[in-house]
Amino acid sequence: MKDQDALLQGPSGDGIAQDVMRLMRQHNVPPSAANYQIWLAYRLGTPAPLRDVIDQRLASGDRFGPDFMADTYERFFGSLQVSGQLLIAGERIARDLEQVMAIISSAEEKNDRYGRQLESAASNLSSGLAPEQVHQIVASLAAATLDMAQHNKHLNQELHRSSLEMESMRKTLEAARVESLTDSLTGLANRRMFDETLRLRIDEARAHRTDLCLMLCDIDHFKRFNDTWGHHTGDQILRFLASAMQAHARPDFIVARYGGEEFAMIMPRTDERLAAQFGDALRIAIQAKRLRRRSTNEDLGQVTVSVGIAKLQPADTPVGFLERADACLYASKRNGRNRVTTDATPVLYVA
Repeated sequence: MKDQDALLQGPSGDGIAQDVMRLMRQHNVPPSAANYQIWLAYRLGTPAPLRDVIDQRLASGDRFGPDFMADTYERFFGSLQVSGQLLIAGERIARDLEQVMAIISSAEEKNDRYGRQLESAASNLSSGLAPEQVHQIVASLAAATLDMAQHNKHLNQELHRSSLEMESMRKTLEAARVESLTDSLTGLANRRMFDETLRLRIDEARAHRTDLCLMLCDIDHFKRFNDTWGHHTGDQILRFLASAMQAHARPDFIVARYGGEEFAMIMPRTDERLAAQFGDALRIAIQAKRLRRRSTNEDLGQVTVSVGIAKLQPADTPVGFLERADACLYASKRNGRNRVTTDATPVLYVA
């Protein structure tokens, strides 16, 4: 990062910025801050996986649409803001813990001195002192006790302040954690959360010898909706599908936006027959709904989805499991869309 900053601030910085804007114009990429960050990284050649993703897209001739750009930003840069929040919160925690430890250390020293004063006074009082000496000792103890009470009051105030600060940081860290695992458009789990959950559910299913199914769901002809009605309406359809999938999911299911217009549902303790029932109920509910464009109340027509479902097999890796679900989804697309295909289906697709 320091090398990049030095490069951008040097004599070639203006030229690099112009190259980035030229690339974005050439490929019809809107000049947003997130898109600029992606193409700046591409122009500088780091990270290498991002460069490969962009090069593959260029080679395929596909457009750099909003969904692709949003997914790319989430994949390569989505954690940067969260990491910054975690770094700041970590520094605040370290600083506050240091202050708390200093307060506790001061309190321990104060308590030790007060304890020694009490021991000394008790020893002196038991040795038969004159009234004036007793009065002096009692006065000294009263002053020490008042000082100790004031110190404890200050200590409680400081600890209360630190407690409030710690609670604020806890909320910041929790918000950062949620943000790092959530798709901002739909509120569903994002790809990162999906990958982590899928791995854990596979391990759980094998450990307890229970069924596990994976559903992939894709909006039919989504590009047509985007091209006809615009991306804001496309976002409305994506949120509708996300809501429908949540409504048809059991509490122990995880629904995630897998990428673009493709969604996933991880279904623990669910066999293939029941998973197919879930998928078909979802498909029918979406087909029955007629959506209207929010801004104009225009009828958007019928929205349908294609669904692919795979059941975990003994030899499956997470990648292999996902690939089989994707093959089922592809079969639903090839066979006419608006249907559910499982990996128990005898013929996955028509050539």
